Amino acid sequence: MARALVNVPKRAHRGEVIEVKTLIAHPMETGYRPGPSGRILPRDIISRFTCTYGGEEVFSAELHPAVSANPYLAFTLEARESGPITLTWTGDNGFRQVETALIEVA
Repeated sequence: MARALVNVPKRAHRGEVIEVKTLIAHPMETGYRPGPSGRILPRDIISRFTCTYGGEEVFSAELHPAVSANPYLAFTLEARESGPITLTWTGDNGFRQVETALIEVA
């Protein structure tokens, strides 16, 4: 399991635009770089990121080998209701990481 940092405001007013920030520890190996032995290291990247809020997908991104290690993503969404914001990273070799943050909307 990779270490993921998620920054979501704990509270917001209905209709307020909030910023969600994420950072995940992952090497994002391209599959083109030689390792210490001279052999090409196998590709190992996070290929997709999705965010759901209230059961609805509100943000997604496709990541490619050119993305740096430990990818950082930031995006905004409108606070509509209290509940979970679920962040999911998927990638090569069966990689899957899910993090959830709760937000209270008044």
